Amino acid sequence: MKDPNNTRNTPPRRGSPLWTYFAAVIALGALAAAAAFAGLAADQCHALATSPAFWLLGCLIVLGELRPIITPGLTENSSASTATTFSFAALLYAGLPAAIVLRAVALVACGVFRRSAPHRIAFNVAQYTLSLSAAQLLLLAFGTRSTPTDTWVPGGADLLAIALAGAVYFVCNDALVAAAVALHERAPFLRALRGDLGYQVLVHLALLGLAPLVVAAMDRSAAFLPLIVLPFTAVYLNASASVRREHQALHDVLTGLPNRKLLTLRTEEALARARAADRRRDRRGVLRRAEAEGRAGLFLLDLDRFKEVNDTLGHATGDRLLQLVADRLTHSVRPGDLVARLGGDEFAVLLPSVRDEAAAREVAARLRAALGEPVRLEGMMFDLAGSVGIALFPDHAQDFEPLLKRADVAMYHAKQNRSGVEVYAPEQDRNSPARLRMLGELRRAVDRDELELFYQPKVSLRDGQLVGMEALLRWRHPEQGLLGPESFLSVAEQTYLMRSITAHVIQAALAQAAAWWREDLTVQVAVNASGRDLFDAGLTEAVEKGLRRHGLPAAALQLEITERILMNEPAYASETVGALAELGIPLSLDDFGTGYSSLVRLRRLPVEEIKIDASFVRRLTGSPDDAVIVRSIVELVRTLGLRSVAEGVEDHATARALRELGCDAAQGYHFGRPMDAATATDWLRRRRERGLAPEPAA
Repeated sequence: MKDPNNTRNTPPRRGSPLWTYFAAVIALGALAAAAAFAGLAADQCHALATSPAFWLLGCLIVLGELRPIITPGLTENSSASTATTFSFAALLYAGLPAAIVLRAVALVACGVFRRSAPHRIAFNVAQYTLSLSAAQLLLLAFGTRSTPTDTWVPGGADLLAIALAGAVYFVCNDALVAAAVALHERAPFLRALRGDLGYQVLVHLALLGLAPLVVAAMDRSAAFLPLIVLPFTAVYLNASASVRREHQALHDVLTGLPNRKLLTLRTEEALARARAADRRRDRRGVLRRAEAEGRAGLFLLDLDRFKEVNDTLGHATGDRLLQLVADRLTHSVRPGDLVARLGGDEFAVLLPSVRDEAAAREVAARLRAALGEPVRLEGMMFDLAGSVGIALFPDHAQDFEPLLKRADVAMYHAKQNRSGVEVYAPEQDRNSPARLRMLGELRRAVDRDELELFYQPKVSLRDGQLVGMEALLRWRHPEQGLLGPESFLSVAEQTYLMRSITAHVIQAALAQAAAWWREDLTVQVAVNASGRDLFDAGLTEAVEKGLRRHGLPAAALQLEITERILMNEPAYASETVGALAELGIPLSLDDFGTGYSSLVRLRRLPVEEIKIDASFVRRLTGSPDDAVIVRSIVELVRTLGLRSVAEGVEDHATARALRELGCDAAQGYHFGRPMDAATATDWLRRRRERGLAPEPAA
């Protein structure tokens, strides 16, 4: 039978409807028990105490409470208890006082053993006392009365009375529990009653139907009672084996966590409840407290750098680490949340109800904080970290599979940005209809030559000479006009199309540089390289062929690589970066200050220029902290023998401050906005006429 307190073991709030209901049921149960025991004579009590059958029956009732028959898909709170059979048999054979005593003793003993709350034990005792009393009243209506000294063994003509008494017992018992569940969950009574009604009817039909057989066996000899236990034992063992098989099918072998199959089932159940809650609104459209479940959340969590542990210390250590992670995650979520392992170092967390995005982020932050505690294994300390992606129902998806996919998109975005936690956003999703449409348009844009380069000057702060021109990609969209790289490059960087765009940009930049060099405008052109470009072994070959085709030296082209990309995957990037350096291509480290460079790694990079991120430069004159950061970077770059370039310089005061700090060069609106090729060519010619020739390319 379902337990009204299966979600918590704390007493209901005093004065609440549930508290009032519990108090009323317990009081009525006490009155019913008092009335039953009022007519119990001393000789009847002596008969109970000295009868081996009653002692044996009491042991069977206790055993039935302690070891319920749990079938697949059910929990202990909704399982079948053989105590029902034996307590109903006690009612038929020896009357209500005997049945109440035996069932109450069993409930109290089991409650103490399981450390149940007193209010929970008291309610269960009262619940069964009232149910047995209702069945006794029905038997009395048929003229049937039994006592410990005047026992009753039913005959064939009594089956109708027994059936009706069993039905009354079941209806009373189920109604009492359903009312408690409805008050606890703030749900309609009929919905709580229908929850597992079909299963409970079948189970009680079998359990109560065996009671007359137990009475007949007990009347014949108490020695027959153990024989009755044998079929129950067989059912119990078969049910236990089925539950074990189901558990193995629905749980991960290594960690014991739910697997993907169980996660799918639980998520679909949570989404069904959330959909129902979302429909239950009052006339003003305001959700009641019971409808707080109208939103659900699904997290995807992936451990960072777990492969290094497996590769270094072996899979056995990696397995122990996963078990530790599983334990930390399960102890960091809220009651009712579900942690599952999907495979490898990937875990999922289901929030069946969540208030909003902020609440989901709080849970995710708690998970990451739990993972962040150092771990000691094999005599070594590990610092664990994980990236979490969040997707919410109904905000991001309506069903499990799309919800999981979008949590996966958010998780990879968090891993890529090293932000730790990300909530799904459509612009992150390479598979969203808008992004797929843009990808198709972008593919056609490459073929139709709609991509073009704009050029922004880099100027020496010492003497105003031109250091170089940075090539900035633009898309002249036929409908939306001129688009900046932030509008489309994030789509391309996740696909093979990025290779075509990079090849187009390099060839266009080299062609423009060749045109300038033919006019004796020996300008170095800088091109940005993406993370995908650094993993392309053909990048070096494409650059080399382009230089030969246009008759340019390697110094005519500079490649800018962001600090974050190079520091995230140095081992993978080093081969391509080394090949470019051997070719003689000058390299620049872009957006410096936003990554995680160490001095040792920075010293090993084959770069000649460090570009200070614009986020520090723009606040240089107004923020002492940013001024300290910029000064430190400039001094570090000078110590390494490299050139420092400040980005985002928009006014004279910032340029002067940078010059005083010793920064070598700068770029920004103060020196020149990005210009198309024709405008940039005119700008270079005018500078040459004024005697401001570019610095010669090394």
